[in-house]
Amino acid sequence: MENEPIFHPNPDIKLMNQVREVLRYHHYAYRTEKSYCQWILRYIHFFGGKTHPRQLSTHHVERFLSDLSVNQSVAASTQNQAFNALLFLYNKVLDFPLDGKIQAIRSSRKPKIPTVLSKQESQRFFAHIEGNHALMAKLLYGSGLRLMECIRLRVKDIDFDRKRLHILGKGNKWRSTILSDSIVPELKIQIERVRTLHQEDINAGFGEVYMPVALARKYKNASKEIQWQYVFPARKRSIDPRSGRERKHHVMESGLQKAVKTAARKAKIDKHVSCHTLRHSFATSILESGINIRILQELMGHADVKTTEIYTHVMDKDISKIHSPLENLKI
Repeated sequence: MENEPIFHPNPDIKLMNQVREVLRYHHYAYRTEKSYCQWILRYIHFFGGKTHPRQLSTHHVERFLSDLSVNQSVAASTQNQAFNALLFLYNKVLDFPLDGKIQAIRSSRKPKIPTVLSKQESQRFFAHIEGNHALMAKLLYGSGLRLMECIRLRVKDIDFDRKRLHILGKGNKWRSTILSDSIVPELKIQIERVRTLHQEDINAGFGEVYMPVALARKYKNASKEIQWQYVFPARKRSIDPRSGRERKHHVMESGLQKAVKTAARKAKIDKHVSCHTLRHSFATSILESGINIRILQELMGHADVKTTEIYTHVMDKDISKIHSPLENLKI
């Protein structure tokens, strides 16, 4: 962005600490911080581990990215992540923009047909998952959430009156999606549990939850308010790796991922079922109900309608019910 402030890291600290300093200044997620640092270290080690990136050029970036594609056969999304990490290093940390267009050999994007569950498979699946994992799975399937959107859901994001969920998705963009009536009682019970746990933390002298940096500065005490608490908090408090403060974190996504795979196996579903399968099943079911694809695009949080159109390939199409336009003509 043109108006984005320029931040110069401390030149007296090691390169990777400079990278972390700039990432935190720009409020990158901790997960992104770890990923970018790993890619930058891999890039440095690729050229022997002793050459400073400032002494490397566009040509070296191209060699590294091409090797990921040709010799390591990484997916296009993985190669793009590595590329973004190196762009960040050169543009934001070193203030040494790469010259010209990167001409690396790109990993090919293989079109994937999404895996979806039939109504019968969905019934069997939900018969074999229980507790909070079942509640989270119902949010993926019933509202089309991504895994981390569900894990990071906060109390304030649920609008029971309007049956809506307000979701902060990819690219820090907000969207609204539907909330099924059938899940409302369970969600209200869960929020009461959260309220109890939160009060216990407050009584113990804690009760803070992570807040976006700008909001934390503006609303000093918001991190202890119930509306900012995670709907699915971890059982125990943990130390924030950046601030060092003891806070309540959300549950780890691995628990839900394992529960989904276990339920699919017990339900004898002979498909590759993941958390994203439940989101795919939501989209396909909504399309089959006759909803406009543009509305589905908004519910799913897709930046491009072409991403949404992939579901037209797996939706159930009853061609026998389609009438030729010729039948409407008097000829």
